[in-house]
Amino acid sequence: MSSDLDSQFLSRAVRLSRTHMEAGHGGPFGAVVVLDGKVVAEGWNQVTSTNDPTAHAEVVAIRRACAELGRFDLRGATLYTSCEPCPMCLTSALWARIGRIVYANTRDDAAAIGFDDAPFYEEVKRAPATTMARMDHHPSAEARGVFLEWAAKPDKVEY
Repeated sequence: MSSDLDSQFLSRAVRLSRTHMEAGHGGPFGAVVVLDGKVVAEGWNQVTSTNDPTAHAEVVAIRRACAELGRFDLRGATLYTSCEPCPMCLTSALWARIGRIVYANTRDDAAAIGFDDAPFYEEVKRAPATTMARMDHHPSAEARGVFLEWAAKPDKVEY
């Protein structure tokens, strides 16, 4: 993608962040998913307006892109976002197989205005026994059985 197109799509994500922040939909974040040089979907932060802590701009845009394309795999797509993705959004993009992310503001810029994701970046490095939220492992034969059934299921849709 040319730097002119990158600038154009990134500017669109930034405009979304401003428009929806000013409208009171949520924090100052916007995102655009682009495939083959065309905008497939847009998203903006809707955490406070929908009471959904997962309604970050990137996640909203990814959900909409998948719905628009009728698939969960966004290989070949680029995610343009007004800010460096938080760990949840980054992982969502990776699960969607988005191959490129272009962002404007950094995580440090976000921290400076009260959106500090540093504890979450650190959290993903921890072992389950030492996470912020207590995690207790309770092995279950029933749960293991479901996994074994999935592994043997001939008509599963792998991802």
